[in-house]
Order: sequence, then C-alpha cells, then structure tokens
Amino acid sequence: MPEYIQHKDLDKAQWDKCISRAFNGIVYAYSWFLDTVSPGWDALVENDYERVFPLTWKKKYGVYYLHQPFFTQQLGIFSMSILTPDIVRRFLEGIPEKFRLTEINLNTLNKVEPNGFEVEKQINHELDLIKSYPVLKKNYSTNTRRNLKKAEASGLTVMKNQRPEDVIRLFRENRGRDLSHLHDEDYLRLTRLIYAGIHRGLISIYGAFSERNELCAAAVFLTSNRKSVFLFSGLSGEGRDKRAMFLLVDRFIRDHAQKHLVFDFDGSNDPNLSRFYKGFGSTECHYYKIRRNTLPFMVNLAWKLKQRKRDE
Repeated sequence: MPEYIQHKDLDKAQWDKCISRAFNGIVYAYSWFLDTVSPGWDALVENDYERVFPLTWKKKYGVYYLHQPFFTQQLGIFSMSILTPDIVRRFLEGIPEKFRLTEINLNTLNKVEPNGFEVEKQINHELDLIKSYPVLKKNYSTNTRRNLKKAEASGLTVMKNQRPEDVIRLFRENRGRDLSHLHDEDYLRLTRLIYAGIHRGLISIYGAFSERNELCAAAVFLTSNRKSVFLFSGLSGEGRDKRAMFLLVDRFIRDHAQKHLVFDFDGSNDPNLSRFYKGFGSTECHYYKIRRNTLPFMVNLAWKLKQRKRDE
C-alpha cells in the first residue's frame, strides 16, 4: 500500500523528479504549483516516489476534506512506471479515513472504477501542435475561420508579456462579476501562481489591444511536460464583439506549430466552451471526477446547511 506522508515530511526534490519523469506528469502536480494553490497539501507515496498522489485538503467546521483547488484541472496518481486500474484503486483505498469528504479530479490516464466512489466523466480538449500551421489551420471549423477573419479585420493588435494583474482585472471586471465563488484571496493566489510560472520561464501571456490601445482580451498559457495549458483568460465586451479570443488562440497555435507540444485547452463541460475549443481542430478527451461522503448523517446535514448558507 502507498504511504501517507504529511506535508512537512515530503521530499519535494524527489516528488518533482517523479512528476518530471512520470509518463502522465502534468504541471498541476509539481510541488511549487501545489504549494501555491493548496498550501499544506499531503500525499500518498509508493516505492520511494515511484508513484505519487497529492492530497489537496482543507479543514472546515472541524471536518477534513479533499477538494480540487481552483485553477487546477487534473491531479490524481502519477507514475514513472506501469499504472493499472488496480494500482489506481490501491491508491484510492489508501486515502486516510480522516478525510470524510472527497471531491477531486483524477488525470486522463487514471482509469478508475467506482469502488465506493461516485465517478463522473469530465471533458477536456487537446490539440497536437506537431503539424505545420497551415495544416493545423485547415482543421479549423468554418465558424472559427469566419470569426478569426473578423478579428483580423477589426484593427486589433496582439502583444506578448502582459502583466498578470491586467489579465485578472480584465476578467474580474467582466465575466468575474457573475462568479460569486471566486474571492479576493483566490485572485491573489492566481496572481502568485502566474508569477511563479513566469519566474520558472513557463508562462506566456498574450494580449489583444484595440485601436485605442485598450486591452480587450488576454490569455495565459502555461507550458511544461510537453504540454501547453490554456490556464486563464480575460475578455471585455469589446473583445467579445471583435472575436479577440479567436485571434489570441490562433496566434499561440501559429507561434508553437511544428513543436513537440500538445495544446491543452483546459476544457469544460460547458457546451459553448466545448464548441469554441473544437473549432480549432482539437480532440475531445476525458478524465474523471470522484466523490465520496462518509460523514455521519447529522454531521452531513449540518455541513450541507452551513455550505448552503455560505453560498447564499
């Protein structure tokens, strides 16, 4: 069985070596990323860091629970060797009993059976960038090519290396107004995360400016383990009207074509977002969300009531 290791006892050098060498390693699982999005995370570790499983936990109302941190699409079990459904099951069975609630996402290569968990399929979209830009563009949908042509004719200018604060501000002033579950501390954590990626040379930020030199769209891309993740974006009303996000994604694809990279759209179950991602010729793939609730009935009832009151 894998060993439960608390945060203070983790060997992060060994941990990061596993993620860098794992056949399913992804940027979300590096220690620096986890330290930012889930301070104090614990882990299950097997065979001297041959396989690892981050446990991103919180404690609320006296209850320890596992949750999926914001800005982190997938986690789960990572391995430098074979990873079968039986091994995945062994890790899930190794989750300490003190975590009475579990609601986390595994990664694409974690094949899982229910085994006491609710299992829900989630949608992602990926695009292999190994082909030339003209070939990739030929696979764009008719609607995407039409929107891209409109964006190119609208007088927008694309520039790189925008400030993280400007991207986040653009998001908060527009779509963020309708998202009550994101708070100041979440945006601060995102700012720190982007700067941590910039410090490591992993972040590219593209911005689209209007003819009045106003930022109307911006996108943050995070590249690691031969994968570029569409991590975060902001879009104003003007940027939406001018189809600016089509222009930014297309420019990123053009800049990185013919590289050994997979463009990970950080996909969504939202049909509108899925349509946007598919329009660039991406392939739909899946990962799994797992849930388990072992709270006693009365404690579970009180928990739900407090959560509902918090969300009002």
